[in-house]
Amino acid sequence: MIPTYSAGTSPAWGQDGRRPRVMLLANGERPHVRDATARLQPVIAQYADIVLVDVEMQRSLGPVPCDLAIVLGGDGTILRAARHMGAHQVPVLGVNLGKLGFLADLPPDALIECLPDVCRGDVRVVDHLMFRCRVYRGSHLLYDELGLNEAAVLAGPPFSILTVDLYVDSELATTYSCDGLIISTPVGSTAHSLSAGGPILRKSMQAFVVSPISPHTLTVRPVVDTADRKLEMLVREPQETTSLVVDGRTLCRLTADDRVCVARAEAAFQLVEVKGHSYYRTLREKLGWGGRIGARDEEPWGAP
Repeated sequence: MIPTYSAGTSPAWGQDGRRPRVMLLANGERPHVRDATARLQPVIAQYADIVLVDVEMQRSLGPVPCDLAIVLGGDGTILRAARHMGAHQVPVLGVNLGKLGFLADLPPDALIECLPDVCRGDVRVVDHLMFRCRVYRGSHLLYDELGLNEAAVLAGPPFSILTVDLYVDSELATTYSCDGLIISTPVGSTAHSLSAGGPILRKSMQAFVVSPISPHTLTVRPVVDTADRKLEMLVREPQETTSLVVDGRTLCRLTADDRVCVARAEAAFQLVEVKGHSYYRTLREKLGWGGRIGARDEEPWGAP
């Protein structure tokens, strides 16, 4: 029999008839998201105990005792939620109120329809690779950031080719002449890495993708390696504004003395998968395979 969703584990809630404890997270900077959150909250409360409603998302979420996070918005909102959960990741159900939404691929109407199944535990929870990105200057640790999508070294103005050394498990792998270098997880393989010509990896794989941005040599291609490797990037002659960007946020400016280290994190991002929303269905619909690429031409959910 063909499975209706990915292999994973059953959730902790619902097995004994207990209602899940839910935190409802949203990007309240967008008015239509704030409005949708207000409309969905009483619906969710019929099936779950809401322990937190956060439309600002400026606080640490690690101490919040809950079983499930329902995140309203787009993939950027989910990235922010994962960062604020830190080492204490809880399963995430993403509801798409943005544009493409590879992680937040569940429309609001579909959420309402599947909520009884979700709260009964009739779903799967699938672990996804996260990474720690650390920046060292000599032996001194400058930055330590948890990421889900990618770590990217970007040239910045004045724009000229960067020379970036890539080390794998402390051994020099190659030297890139490029506009930047991206180290991506499978979750991030459909983000910046994809636009740079990188491959699409199934989200639950345990691997890293190394994708150069506009490499100067045509023979340079993206590389996929196991997530058990430690990857390091060194920029020989950075520009004044050469930066390290983690999950779309600028972490720091880089100097020639800095070493960027990317390795598997102990924490794993946990994504709730509901029946009928398969991996290839998401790719087919979001990337417009056989059709057009882009957001759907429709009004925000619930708009008059």
